[in-house]
Amino acid sequence: MAGPRDPAERCSCRNTNCVERPLRRLFEGLASGVAACPWPFVLVPLLLSGGLGAGFVFLPQRQANDIEGQFTPTWGPAKAERDFVQRHFPTSDSERFSAARLPTEGAYAALIAVATNGTSVLDAAPWAEVLRLNATVHDDEYERLCARTAGRCASPNELLSRLGDAGPPAPGSLRFPVNDSVFLGAALGGVETDGGRVLRARALKLLYYLREDGPEAQDSRQWLESFLQNISSKVAELRLGSIQVTYFTSLSRQQEFEGNAKSVIPLFSVTYFLTISFAVISCLRLSCIRNNIWLASCGVLSSGLAVLSSFGLMLFCGVPFVVTVGNAPFLILGK
Repeated sequence: MAGPRDPAERCSCRNTNCVERPLRRLFEGLASGVAACPWPFVLVPLLLSGGLGAGFVFLPQRQANDIEGQFTPTWGPAKAERDFVQRHFPTSDSERFSAARLPTEGAYAALIAVATNGTSVLDAAPWAEVLRLNATVHDDEYERLCARTAGRCASPNELLSRLGDAGPPAPGSLRFPVNDSVFLGAALGGVETDGGRVLRARALKLLYYLREDGPEAQDSRQWLESFLQNISSKVAELRLGSIQVTYFTSLSRQQEFEGNAKSVIPLFSVTYFLTISFAVISCLRLSCIRNNIWLASCGVLSSGLAVLSSFGLMLFCGVPFVVTVGNAPFLILGK
């Protein structure tokens, strides 16, 4: 039988050897096993990581780059309130559309016409070019998908619906920001007034809303994508001389986010190479005793296998992949 335990081996506030000793023995046994039979400890992790890494075949289907989904809480109060509004105050984009009643920003394309050479967009020449620009957007497909009110497409600008081809308003004939119960603050920009009456305006905004509440929602998205691809060439064909045109859509922010992600991903290989090189070289010593370059290389390899295994397992389990987790290898290597 074992003799009584040495008081020096008992746990106390001053002696934690009772914790360190069994751990030391455990790792000594593990080291002996690895030294005696190393190949299973080398091959099994590689095979396991390779098998789990096969989950990357699901990467194209698992990618989730939605801005709202990534940067807002899943069960945030704002989303619950928006759902409440949508349930109790539904909109009808095909019959009685109202931009003010939208619980979201909607599906739209926006054009901003800015008068050149310091002129006013309400002058005759810029106004005529604005009408030509508006006619270019109003193609047959837009007429089919546009948000409607009173049986026709919602007007992109209140001034166009009131004046149309009659010509621009005379200086001083409009009040700003409210004219005949119509708010013009979102329709005109760079406004100069005298006693509340508009003398000149540098910019005019056109908003083209599309349907979101029916089977045309997907067609509306395709129209917006086509709009972004073709609007530059259409504006160039108009040969506008009195106005400059800028544009964006409800998809622009999302597309810019996805475009930035795609442009950054190729740079990951460079940054990974620099980080790995630094991690290995920082452990290099001229002394053969203090040199830990092989230990650093194995640490980098272990980190890579951990990322491959964990990401692959999550993809196998159906967890969405977001580009922001691409910095995980940097965090692991930093430790």
